[in-house]
Amino acid sequence: MVFMPWTKDMSVGIDKIDVQHQWLVDATNTLHEELQLAVPCRQTVGRVLDGLVDYTMNHFILEEELLFRLGYPETESHKAEHDAFLIKAMRLLLAFEAGASVDLEVLEFLKQWLMHHILCVDKAYVPFLHQHGIV
Repeated sequence: MVFMPWTKDMSVGIDKIDVQHQWLVDATNTLHEELQLAVPCRQTVGRVLDGLVDYTMNHFILEEELLFRLGYPETESHKAEHDAFLIKAMRLLLAFEAGASVDLEVLEFLKQWLMHHILCVDKAYVPFLHQHGIV
């Protein structure tokens, strides 16, 4: 069974953003699969964590630029949520690079954060973007 299945409910209806969200979900699932192994490969775990942080930063930049450009009224709070996540994600990555392990608690955090952010916070901007011709 997939740890975090992508469902159509998670789609915001904007292809470029949905593709990026799907990548983040897939990467979370890849990390879960690796951690299910009797002896997870630290190199693989590190590569996936590094990719998640890097890709998330790029995704946030795209999303924030779009929201700022169009004048979305909740842009600052949206960005604050992104920033808080990136701080936590960077701390996890740095701790891992310093020798800490990644466990299912980290995966559960990633899953819950992504689900909440996509289904609640991101979906909240969809009507605003549609009003501005973004589909």
